Amino acid sequence: MKEHIIQALLKHAEGHIEKHIANINILLEKHVGVAEHPDTLATIEKELAIIAEYDDQVSMLRKYFLKSE
Repeated sequence: MKEHIIQALLKHAEGHIEKHIANINILLEKHVGVAEHPDTLATIEKELAIIAEYDDQVSMLRKYFLKSE
């Protein structure tokens, strides 16, 4: 059960990382067409902060709960 929960948490965090990476790529490639984000750099900074938060979760799970990885 413990392993199942840890894997679910990892997949959840990794999925959010991928989502926010996609958001950044969209902003970088199509920034002119994204009208609700007039400050592209600030929006990308927010996306990076979210990625960093989930990346920390992944790192902590691997460091403290999956020591063999």
